[in-house]
Amino acid sequence: MTVAEPALSSAPVPPLAARARAIGGSPVRDILAVTARPEVVNFAGGLPAPELFDAEGVAAAYRAVLAEEPGRALQYATTEGEPALREALAARTRARGLPTGADDILVTTGSQQALSLLATALLEPGDTVLVEEPCYLAAIQVFGFAGARIVPVPGDADGLDPRALDELVARERPKLLYTVPTFQNPTGRTLPAARRAAVAAVAARRGLWIVEDDPYGELRFEGERVPWIASFPGAEDRTVLLGSFSKVMAPGLRLGWLRAPEGLRRACAVAKQAADLHTPTVNQLAAARYLADRDLDAHVARVAAAYRERRDAMLAGLPLALPEGSVWERPRGGMFLWATLPGGHDTTALLPAVVGHDVAYVPGAPFYAGAPDRSTLRLCFVTQTPDRIAEGLRRLRAGLREGARG
Repeated sequence: MTVAEPALSSAPVPPLAARARAIGGSPVRDILAVTARPEVVNFAGGLPAPELFDAEGVAAAYRAVLAEEPGRALQYATTEGEPALREALAARTRARGLPTGADDILVTTGSQQALSLLATALLEPGDTVLVEEPCYLAAIQVFGFAGARIVPVPGDADGLDPRALDELVARERPKLLYTVPTFQNPTGRTLPAARRAAVAAVAARRGLWIVEDDPYGELRFEGERVPWIASFPGAEDRTVLLGSFSKVMAPGLRLGWLRAPEGLRRACAVAKQAADLHTPTVNQLAAARYLADRDLDAHVARVAAAYRERRDAMLAGLPLALPEGSVWERPRGGMFLWATLPGGHDTTALLPAVVGHDVAYVPGAPFYAGAPDRSTLRLCFVTQTPDRIAEGLRRLRAGLREGARG
């Protein structure tokens, strides 16, 4: 006689952490998934132009490293980063006016990881973080995952307002200010030197960390370079400078770095040990070899010249592409152009009609930590040729008109 075993009851698994339930994905990446078709003129991405990568130079660096020191290149490495790369990064930083030694640098797996490490090292749930309005979307995600309360700092066409910052720091007692002061994502704005000095003074007077993210600063088309906030009086002992090879060499290397005061840098190194032990050794050694054998500045100059031509093509076509009464920024470098449509236009609601015409942008709303301006949008001009930009803007005009008719 066979006795049937009782059916097993299945209890639900424990839920996701509250922060994972509360923080959504990236709307930019969601849009890219929808617009991956080759016929789409995609102004939505934040990717550098792949045809401008120095693929031969990067490949030669990898070949040399793997031929000459394969055991080291394929082995574990120190958390802080390969000494040759840290020294090369420190030298580039010193050459741009900021005294820096190799020991001031922590190599990270992209500067996005640097943001995550800083959130781990600095933030307790409920701490207040100040950000620009609008702000780099992935920074909002990082601080949200850390449980921070995110408060926007108002600004204008020149970037954040130091007087508003001073008032917010006095009232909100934040832990840090996050800023992309040069060719900002999403607006393309650059904070003038006088405002940078004022931000440094506020941080010194009120007690505040500054996280200065600079992924686009070398992509300048015109005008003079503005010194980093970290170089202004009062900011020396409280500014973390983030850098990246993603926009000037190749994002697939996943190489970034942070320059920070010793105590915070050590805390970030411990957080990195828990996250991934170290950034891939072979990538670090290849980047160091590239910097030794090649002229990265000359390569960046070639990339910036191409990007300037593409920016100019977009600026030339915008007056006909956007509705009458629209306004937009004229970036002096970087990858993005920010536009505001006249009152009553909602760029999120308009996007499906625009995508129907095989062109795409990113609505501005997700970039706001506070109440969004739904009439805004971000256009990336670097991944399309001038002719393709002109065609994309013709499609954009048709899509916006169709969407406005409803």
